[in-house]
Amino acid sequence: MFKRPACLQGRQRNGAGEDWSTFPIRQLFVLALVRICEPIAFMSIFPYVYHMVESFHVTDNDQKIALYAGMITSSFTFAEFSAGMFWGRMSDRIGRKPVLIMGLIGTAMSMVAFGFAPNLATAMVARALGGLLNGNIGVLQTTVAEIVTVKEHQPRAYSIMPFVWCLGSIIGPAMGGALAQPCENYPWLFQRNTFFDRFPFLLPNLVCIVVLLCGIVVGTLFLEETHPEKKHRRDPGRELGHWLISLCWGSRVQLPDESDVDEKYFYGDMPPEYESAESSPCLGPVGDVVSTECDLEGQKSPAPKTFTRQVILTIVAYGILAYHSVSFDQLMPVFLSTPKSDDSIVLPFKFTGGLGLQTKTIGFMLAVQGVYSMIAQLWLFPFVVKHFGTLRTFRFVLLAWPPLYLAVPYLILLPAKLQMSAVYVALISKITFHVIAFPATAILLANAAPSSKVLGAINGAAASTASLSRAFGPTVTGLLHSKGLESGHSVLAWWACGLVCVIGAIQSFWMEEASEPERFKNEVSEVEMKREAMSDGYAAQESDIEEEEQRLLSLRSSIDHEYDITNLDLNATHDFAQPQPDSNTPGPRV
Repeated sequence: MFKRPACLQGRQRNGAGEDWSTFPIRQLFVLALVRICEPIAFMSIFPYVYHMVESFHVTDNDQKIALYAGMITSSFTFAEFSAGMFWGRMSDRIGRKPVLIMGLIGTAMSMVAFGFAPNLATAMVARALGGLLNGNIGVLQTTVAEIVTVKEHQPRAYSIMPFVWCLGSIIGPAMGGALAQPCENYPWLFQRNTFFDRFPFLLPNLVCIVVLLCGIVVGTLFLEETHPEKKHRRDPGRELGHWLISLCWGSRVQLPDESDVDEKYFYGDMPPEYESAESSPCLGPVGDVVSTECDLEGQKSPAPKTFTRQVILTIVAYGILAYHSVSFDQLMPVFLSTPKSDDSIVLPFKFTGGLGLQTKTIGFMLAVQGVYSMIAQLWLFPFVVKHFGTLRTFRFVLLAWPPLYLAVPYLILLPAKLQMSAVYVALISKITFHVIAFPATAILLANAAPSSKVLGAINGAAASTASLSRAFGPTVTGLLHSKGLESGHSVLAWWACGLVCVIGAIQSFWMEEASEPERFKNEVSEVEMKREAMSDGYAAQESDIEEEEQRLLSLRSSIDHEYDITNLDLNATHDFAQPQPDSNTPGPRV
C-alpha cells in the first residue's frame, strides 16, 4: 500500500545482524493510524470533565465535584479491567483485526452517549461502556508482537505505539478544551438556545467520533490480520482497499500477496518436482499429498500452557509498574499546585506544603514533559535497549526510580531559585524511566509467551492487571496523601510509591530473558513437524509407486511365461481377412 522510505530500502547493518529492509513499517504505520484515535478520544474529556460534573448540579462542594470527576474516569478503568481478558481471548478466537475494529466502534458508541449525558449516572455508564467495549490495549500489544518477527526490530517497533499515545494525549486535551461549551467560547458562531447550548459538551465528542470513524475505515481497508491461524483467510476489507489504491495509483503500486510468501515459506525446501503450479494437471497421487496436508491442518495441536512462570512474573511486574507510575502522575500536579505551608518544619520527615505554582505554569511544564516523552520514546528507548538488553535496562530503571520518589517531597526545602530547575529534573527523570520501563515490559511479555495462539489472552490479562492498578493507584495514593497532610507528613504518599517500586525492582530479579522468544521456538518446531510429516507423505507416495511398478513388472513376467512370446515368428505374414482352406477339405466340383 505504501512504499518503504528510501532510508529503509536495503538498509543493513553489518556485524549487528540487523536487516532493516524487512522492518514492517507499512503495517506499523497503519496500526499507528488506528491507535492514535483512542488517546484523542480518551484524553479529550479531561479539560472539561470538572465543568461537566458542575453542570449536572449534583453538589456545590468543589471537593465533591472533583471526587465525582474522578469517579467518571475510574468507571472507564474498572470496566476496562473487567473486559480485558475477554477481549484478549476473543482475539485468539476470531482474530486481532475484528477485535480492534469492534473496539473503535465501541469507543464511538460511548462517546455518543457521553456527549448527550444529562446527568452523572449517564456519564458514568457511558464511560463504563467505553471500557467494556474496548479491549484494544492488550490486542494492540499482541498485534505488534506478531508483526515484528525479528528480535532486533522489537525496540524500535515497541516504541512507536507509546509515541502515538503521547501524540494523541497532546491533541486530545487541546481539542477537548477548545471545543467544549462552544456557545460560551464562540458566541459569534454558536448561538444560545440551540442544540449545542442544550448539550454543551457534545461537540468535542462528535469530533472524536469522526476521528474514530476514520480509524475504523483505515483499519478495515488496510490493516492486515496477524493471528497465525486467521491471517490466511479472505479479507474483503483489504481487497477493497487494494482496489481503491490500484484505482488511484494504477500499476505504480505493487501489493504483496501473503499467500505467495506463506507458500514459499512452507514449500521452499521441497524439491522442484513437488512445487505446485496452477497450470499443472491434477494428478491422482498429488491428491493424496494434498489430503494429507489438509488432515495435518485439520488436526488441532494441543494448546500450550498460557500462564507460565515467566508470563506471570512479567504480568505482576507490569501491574506494579502501572500502579506507582500513575500514582506519580496524580501526585505531581497536586504537589506543584499546593500552596506553600507556613507550618514549622521538623526534619527529616515532618513538613507539608507544595510549590504553589499557577495553573498556567503547571500546564507549560506538562507540555514540555509531553514533547520530551515523544522524543525519548522514539529515540532513547531503542538506543538503550539495543546496547544494554531489555531485561538489564528494565532492572536498572526500577532500581533508579525509588530515589526519585524519596527526593520529590523535599523539593520545597530547596532555595527558591533552584526549585524550578529541580522540578524539571524530576519530571524529565520520571518520563525517562517511564518511556523505557513500559515498552521493555511489553517486549519481555511478548517474548515470554509460549505461543502466538495464546498471546491475546496473555496481553489481555496484562492489560486488565494494569487497568486495575491504574484504578486503585490514584485512589490509594490520594487517601495516603490526605492522611499525610493531616498528620504533617507529606512524604507519606511519595514514600509509599517508592516502597512499591522497590518491591517491583526486587521481583524483577526472578524474571528471565530468553535469547530467542519462546513462541518463535515453538512455531518453528511446529513448522518443522509439518514439513517432516509432509516429507513422510511424499516418501509414502513414492513407496506406493514403487510397489505398483513391481506389481506391473511381475504381471508382465507372468504373461510372458504363460504365452511364451519369445518363439513367435515376427516375419510371418498371414491374411486374417479371408479364411484359409483346409487341405483335407475337398475342392469345388467342376
